[in-house]
Amino acid sequence: MLRRITKNWWRVPIRHCGNPAGDCDYAPCPQPPPTPVPPYIAPCNSPVPPYYCCPRTKYDVNFIYINDQPPKTKLGDVVDRMANAVFWLEIARGFAVTLGHIFKEPATINYPFEKGPLSPRFRGEHALRRYPSGEERCIACKLCEAICPAQAITIEAEERADGSRRAVRYDIDMSKCIFCGYCQEACPVDAIVEGPNFENCTETHEELLYNKEKLLSIGDRWEPEIVSNLSDNHLYR
Repeated sequence: MLRRITKNWWRVPIRHCGNPAGDCDYAPCPQPPPTPVPPYIAPCNSPVPPYYCCPRTKYDVNFIYINDQPPKTKLGDVVDRMANAVFWLEIARGFAVTLGHIFKEPATINYPFEKGPLSPRFRGEHALRRYPSGEERCIACKLCEAICPAQAITIEAEERADGSRRAVRYDIDMSKCIFCGYCQEACPVDAIVEGPNFENCTETHEELLYNKEKLLSIGDRWEPEIVSNLSDNHLYR
């Protein structure tokens, strides 16, 4: 503690060494420079990410403005902007694209008289198939009924005189069907398939309840197309 006599003898300032506030007559003591703190780096096996304790700020990232670029001031760029504004070049380019498509063949087709191509994996209306001899393929294993996620298939089976199993009832509620194709993939004899027919809209709900006879008639109608699609896709099944 140091004291000095000033002009006003009743005011005796006291200097506290190390006082940085400067509330005394003497200058504050010089302070040592702050010790730099290294950035926190979490170890590889630490559950705390590095940015949790030492987050990055906007000063640590270099931002690149893409949409807010100022216009270029070169002579060619200035002339281009003036030409676009004076001669409406954007509108002229749009008219040129329109005129170019007028003389081309239209991309639309005359549906329903013309129809576009379908993929061999297209999943359309269901159908039950037969063997070339006319025998039904379905053996009533009920795998399609078990795998159907919408529970849209109902099967009842019976045993024939020769010991084989055949379905006496095969119903599909098409209003429940989600056309996932699981029934077709689960069938071991390719009896139930989803054919290429997509024009199966109806006016009543009863028409969407397919029974065995209707499914067999659909299969007889689309058998050539179904065989072609299965042959094209057999390598990927």
